[in-house]
Amino acid sequence: MKQLLLIFSFLFVLSLQAQNPEEKAAKQAVVKFFEAFHKQDTIALRAMTKGDVRLQSISVDKEGKSILNESKYGQFLKNIASIPKDRTFEEKLLDFNVQVDGNMANVWTPYEFWYQGKMSHCGVNSFQLMKEGDSWKIIYLVDTRRREGCK
Repeated sequence: MKQLLLIFSFLFVLSLQAQNPEEKAAKQAVVKFFEAFHKQDTIALRAMTKGDVRLQSISVDKEGKSILNESKYGQFLKNIASIPKDRTFEEKLLDFNVQVDGNMANVWTPYEFWYQGKMSHCGVNSFQLMKEGDSWKIIYLVDTRRREGCK
């Protein structure tokens, strides 16, 4: 019995480390996105994208109806740059689920968004990326936003 438990433990550890290099690289692209986001580095944020990036956000109104908000990436960058330096904000990524097929990747990241030290909302980000040369570029980003059901 102990040997069987040891074997399963070993296989579990191996499965955790089984992320291939492309999955790691796609995940790292999202990590770098949030590093630049928190620094309000719009130049770096612009360099991480390809094409006319679409941003969409799904939420629910007071009547319980789904709402889809859409914005242009340039407006997102202006909004990030306009946050006063004395305001604190952090998007805490809780997990990563990365899927890769050739030159396309999806990175799914549950998150909590904190503003001025208080949790504002939570949800999930879904990044679509394409591989260009040796790097992964963001081509589409959709998220959900909710105030209830957060941890």
